[in-house]
Amino acid sequence: MNRILAIAAVAVIGLFGAFLWFNSQPAAPGLTVGAVSAQEAGDVDTSMVAEMSLGDPEAAVTVIEYASFTCPHCRTFHEGPFKQLKADYLDPGRVNIIYSELYFDRFGMWAGMLARCGGDERYFGLVDLIYENQREWAGSGDPAAVADNLRRLGMTAGLESDEVNACLQDGDMAQAMVAVYQENASADGISSTPSFMINGTRYSNMSYGDFTRILEDELGS
Repeated sequence: MNRILAIAAVAVIGLFGAFLWFNSQPAAPGLTVGAVSAQEAGDVDTSMVAEMSLGDPEAAVTVIEYASFTCPHCRTFHEGPFKQLKADYLDPGRVNIIYSELYFDRFGMWAGMLARCGGDERYFGLVDLIYENQREWAGSGDPAAVADNLRRLGMTAGLESDEVNACLQDGDMAQAMVAVYQENASADGISSTPSFMINGTRYSNMSYGDFTRILEDELGS
């Protein structure tokens, strides 16, 4: 077995262990990912899943972005409107945005585990890399290739090989992330990505112009 195949095999074995429980669960109504039952969700320690946000937490407007790392429309939003939103509203502290991950497939879940591997400070930098390289790391659809691609992406971001492997093998974190995702998506009635909650009102994907009009209304501008 050559070196590349060996690396891929190690990553897949670890990921399989983390997702054996995930893939065995029934689909949740209206969604296409594995589900955790209400009883199971109540038993999961979700305190390890930090809320990831940018902007001023005390801002008058809070946006929750629901997105999937394998969603092409989410990539388009992140590469365009999100960057404008960050420059115009988040960096000046006018708006706070919470990034809430949805998992429509195991590859998106693996990417979410990688994004959290560097902690709070590196999270959004890894998110940038994941979206920028979405076609490359997810394109083949082959689990071994995807696992290896994500592992190399993490190392490109400055993470150590052992660190990435440990993150991708963390079954407790995986289960906690799924429980948090299900709780949040159910509470806000989310069934597609990208979707947004702006001060408690749900919106589907939209242009940056429409986005800013809603934000300005909420800000009273």
